[in-house]
Amino acid sequence: MHSFAYRGSELACEGVSIATLAKEYGTPLYVYSDATLTDHFTKLDRAFAPVEHQICFAMKSNSNLAVIRTLANLGSGFDTVSAGEIQRVEAAGGDPRTCVFAGVGKTEEEIAYALRKGIYSFNVESEAELSRISRVATRLKKIAPVAVRVNPNINAHTHAKITTGTYENKFGIAFEEIERVYARASRLPNLRLRGLQMHIGSQLTDVKPFRLAVQKVAPLVQKLNARYGFDFFSIGGGIGIVYQDALASGSPAWWRKPAGRKILTPDTYARTLLPLLKPLGLKVLLEPGRFLSGNAGILVTRVEFIKRTGKKHFVIVDAAMNDLIRPAFYDSYHEIVPVSKKSGRPIPSDVVGPICESGDYFAKDRPLPKVVEGDYLALLSAGAYGSVMGSNYNSRGLPTEVLVRGRKAAVVRRRQKVAAIWAQEAVAPWQ
Repeated sequence: MHSFAYRGSELACEGVSIATLAKEYGTPLYVYSDATLTDHFTKLDRAFAPVEHQICFAMKSNSNLAVIRTLANLGSGFDTVSAGEIQRVEAAGGDPRTCVFAGVGKTEEEIAYALRKGIYSFNVESEAELSRISRVATRLKKIAPVAVRVNPNINAHTHAKITTGTYENKFGIAFEEIERVYARASRLPNLRLRGLQMHIGSQLTDVKPFRLAVQKVAPLVQKLNARYGFDFFSIGGGIGIVYQDALASGSPAWWRKPAGRKILTPDTYARTLLPLLKPLGLKVLLEPGRFLSGNAGILVTRVEFIKRTGKKHFVIVDAAMNDLIRPAFYDSYHEIVPVSKKSGRPIPSDVVGPICESGDYFAKDRPLPKVVEGDYLALLSAGAYGSVMGSNYNSRGLPTEVLVRGRKAAVVRRRQKVAAIWAQEAVAPWQ
């Protein structure tokens, strides 16, 4: 479920017209739905109600302060991967004590910062990191809560750049090494062995890899808990979303695909995993990102030119790969719809941006209705790994971001002024 739908012939977010927002704030423009964030969090939270649990939003998917505040108000914790993300949680009014800190390259400064803030746990990725955390905690005279990340060597069959649970990936410690690593960690000073963590990849739309991973790891958790007295078992994130046919309900016939596309729901996810998790008697941590924020956001762009080259029909828009890099980086699919409904026969179109790269595209040979200069298009499912992965390539300022709640809309990130891009730069004194 998400809250982007046509009201008559115009696309709306909850009770607000997308065209009105685009005219008021300009494009490119990110629009987020408060209702969608709330709905997705609530459904996952309710699905795991039979066990003690904590949802920790993977804020690398979307770190806008307003998004963080919405989720914090719902009771979310946060999965962070840098000291900067922990600071963002605080800036948004969240509690650092609800944060877990993941990532393979934590610096001593970041570890010290996290310890001073009293984070819930470090998700530890290597033996060298365990030693570093112990050393920093000893120096600060603090006890560091840790959970080693186990790599269960389960192939999630997702995109190569977002799989994390096999021995070819840089993440975690091999399943066969975990007992030895915990034994060593138990002898290091100033560590508290608080749990075990795993994560096998992102954008999984089948529950089977999750089930296989939990089935494999649960007996290990049970054994380690008996020795060290754990508080939790973190099963990571990775629940996928619908990117194609994201607006199928109420959509015009020219882009409606055959019914039957399946998606992993919170109920199916929980129903499959709870029988494996309940016997452990531990708090369950979940670290979803895309599932909560992905379909809660869109990127609105304006058609600048129509260009025909040989057999190609190009729709050149003002958004670019620096605004939404997923199609260029992952060959990802995003549904693209006109903000104002169009009729007529669809035209196979390449939707491309203005950046001087052949990779600057959002779709190739995509059937779209005839659009003209000045029309608005919406790229759906852009609330995860969208703005957060933005850059200033080609000296382009970052776009405005708006959060909608009901009939209200608020700017939650102002468009970056061009001069701000180089505000921290300077010419050398001899120039």
